[in-house]
Amino acid sequence: MTTTQPTRRPDDATRDELVAAGAVVHAGSDSAREWWRDAVIYQVYPRSFADADGDGIGDLPGVTSRLGHLASLGIDALWLSPFYRSPQRDAGYDVADYRDVDPLFGTLDDFDELLAGAHARGIRVVVDLVPNHTSDQHVWFTEALAAAPGSPERARYVFRDGRGPGGDEPPNNWQSVFGGPAWTRLTEADGTPGQWYLHLFDSTQPDLDWTHPEVRAEFADVLRFWLDRGVDGFRVDVAHGLVKADGLPDWDGHVEMVAGAGDDTADETTGDVEPGAPEDGSTGAGNQGPMFDQDGVHEVYREWHQVLDEYDGDRCLVAEAWVEPLSRLARYVRPDEMHQAFNFSFLTTGWDAAALRRVVAASYRANDEVGAPTTWVLSNHDVVRHPSRLGLADPGVRPNGVFATDPQPDEELGLRRARAATLLMLGMPGSAYLYQGEELGLPEHTALPAEVRQDPAFFRTEGAEAGRDGCRVPLPWAADAPGYGFGPTGETWLPQPASFARYAADVQDGVAGSTLELYRAALATRRAEGLGHGGLAWLDAWAGSADVVAYRNGDVVVLANLGTEPVVLPAGTEVLLSSGPVATDRSADPQVRVPADTTVWLRA
Repeated sequence: MTTTQPTRRPDDATRDELVAAGAVVHAGSDSAREWWRDAVIYQVYPRSFADADGDGIGDLPGVTSRLGHLASLGIDALWLSPFYRSPQRDAGYDVADYRDVDPLFGTLDDFDELLAGAHARGIRVVVDLVPNHTSDQHVWFTEALAAAPGSPERARYVFRDGRGPGGDEPPNNWQSVFGGPAWTRLTEADGTPGQWYLHLFDSTQPDLDWTHPEVRAEFADVLRFWLDRGVDGFRVDVAHGLVKADGLPDWDGHVEMVAGAGDDTADETTGDVEPGAPEDGSTGAGNQGPMFDQDGVHEVYREWHQVLDEYDGDRCLVAEAWVEPLSRLARYVRPDEMHQAFNFSFLTTGWDAAALRRVVAASYRANDEVGAPTTWVLSNHDVVRHPSRLGLADPGVRPNGVFATDPQPDEELGLRRARAATLLMLGMPGSAYLYQGEELGLPEHTALPAEVRQDPAFFRTEGAEAGRDGCRVPLPWAADAPGYGFGPTGETWLPQPASFARYAADVQDGVAGSTLELYRAALATRRAEGLGHGGLAWLDAWAGSADVVAYRNGDVVVLANLGTEPVVLPAGTEVLLSSGPVATDRSADPQVRVPADTTVWLRA
């Protein structure tokens, strides 16, 4: 126990006053609802989840073998990153055949077994769809290369003649998200320099032309192929990128995987927006320019919505759309389009109470207007894991990977903040996404040598960006096993850091206070209390503290202390769950003190 004196308390507010106070941000609803409106969905990155055949690369049978772990965690659904046939130049996001499983990951029978096993455990399955581009080994692109300029085969992709004498300059000045020009020139069959093709990502990922009816018909058929097998939905890669502006105009801006630093101009006392601050919760997470967020994408998703409506069971579409402001993102989840959109504005908000209050309020405001859930997320396969991101000296920066020569995250501080951020997120109404390994508290691998890196962003920037390999390292299942139990041989396609031993699932299972048990308890309490479909109201009694985010959701109060000093709770407060140890004094009227970088769930 500790008797350290707190530096502040909420003006002697009683527990009842705390609960009664506050401004309603999201009203919630007790009406019948589709499963995806409040689901907790777990992202499985197959090559790094579990390896069944011992080749060092995760596979679908490996996922099936670990379904018990996912069921014990308490998730509602899993999302599988791409497992389709692919040359793996971008870890499967370069698809050569959308209707088959790559032998690296197994077979269609293996997929069916995984799907059946998940459904038997009450876990729905969402699969990835990559419609912006194909692999350069897709049959369509090989046909385009063999065909002449202006042919129907080339019309499926974005081919253009070059500019300047002899067409030697690219058709416009666009840059790839992975670095370098977004155009590559062909050598025609007769050996002469030919047309250029667009690739917003790697040169092995040519962009499709979504104005072409054949492209639209093909993907509607792909949707039906997987829906017929029984999948529950699709996560749509680069959902904001399918349609490009007419004429492909030049643009001098810069696109990147994770956009730059956010705005911190909210009032530090109340969280209200100061003059000049973005009222829409913008953090700089959006990609703009004539290659993104064009109005034509919405026609595509209306068509897809109609395809899903042909099937029973509340199938869903979730948009990976790096779009701001949030009011613009909400257009993707209007009633006749998609069902969810990742809230990257929330993900990219730093460890700042005022900024978090602002982005949460703006998120509900935008999504409630179109009747859609807000879909919360802190980590995924494209960003630095949040235990490491929040452990950086400036927890508001968003690097595209971390090198060993970069300033290193504070591992202990980062994990403490990550646990607090997770409880803050899971207490909010809406849907939430978890990235594999975050339930173990896994940090980013920040010391990968250049010779093992595989992310095309590392190579296309000539090593200027570390890229995404650090968040994709194979999971540790058993501390004392070779490869930490990832597979039967101990082989792993990326090396694991020695620190993974203390994060392994087997050393956390059943251990009170472990991150794994914290996640299990949070998901069980979230379900029992109906937090996913509840309402949210700020607790204004705490507004005098610039470092506290506090809200009420039903009978639960969630309070996060982002400051440096402990916060005192009113006498008699019942703590349901805490991201870290809390202290109670020895007085006759005991009070709970919430330490720095800690979130608590309270009975109200």
